[in-house]
Amino acid sequence: MSETPYPLHTALSLAASGVPVLPLRQGKVPFGNCTRCADNACGGRPNMKHAGSCTCPRTCHGWAAATTKPDVLTSREWAPAWAQAAAVAYHPGGAGLTVVDLDNPDAIAWASRTLPSTQTVATTRGEHWIYRGTVRSVNGVRDGVDIKSTMAYARWLGPGTGTMAALPDAVGALAVSRLSPPRPAPCAVAVPAGVRGGECRHRTPAYLERGIAMAEQRIAEARSAIHATVYRTFLAVLSTHGRCGCLTEAHVARLFAVAQSKGETARHCTDAWNNARTTLGL
Repeated sequence: MSETPYPLHTALSLAASGVPVLPLRQGKVPFGNCTRCADNACGGRPNMKHAGSCTCPRTCHGWAAATTKPDVLTSREWAPAWAQAAAVAYHPGGAGLTVVDLDNPDAIAWASRTLPSTQTVATTRGEHWIYRGTVRSVNGVRDGVDIKSTMAYARWLGPGTGTMAALPDAVGALAVSRLSPPRPAPCAVAVPAGVRGGECRHRTPAYLERGIAMAEQRIAEARSAIHATVYRTFLAVLSTHGRCGCLTEAHVARLFAVAQSKGETARHCTDAWNNARTTLGL
């Protein structure tokens, strides 16, 4: 399970076999955004599925920076990251794989009872079970069980043992059950009060319903920059419907639900909503 002292050598070997890789710094976390890409304002790198439109040459977008291109891995822009790298990570979804991350003995026992045997890699706390096929990444599908596939990274800890099996339906079912229905937000969300004495400019309830439905569709169809899309959509809804008192908790819950179905947390939704209200002075 020990890793070569030269992470770049490991990365190049993996890339040559078609596995997209990136360096990890101490603490098993990716390198942070550069100033230009702070908070993923640029939308993420374009070289992986579901990434955004950023053309930054640095390794500053987590899983979305993973690549199989040796000229990128050995570029001047990536050199400082490799000099500080503590480990190598890979993007399972980009390699057509899914990692079931089992963090404790109980999780391993559950997998042994429930899932087909497959390639297994020992980790510091448990095991990675690796399958052929991709699924949406979701953390906490069970106690001590995370699913890492699309839009996620996993630490490379060696090839492991066993023969890789096809992704079982049970793993996909876990991801779906965890995301639907979304959990309610833990924080109270302020719904703007109507302007006192003002007249509602929405002539029919259908106008508001159409606006909420369009907002839901915009978030649901987003394929990149999910955080930014959610915020911009909340901002648009509030700028159109937030001053007359028509919005209700039910409307907000619908928007939060679709955002959470895209992987946003309840906290992210609450923050995005409140930031949009602040921007508009509501």
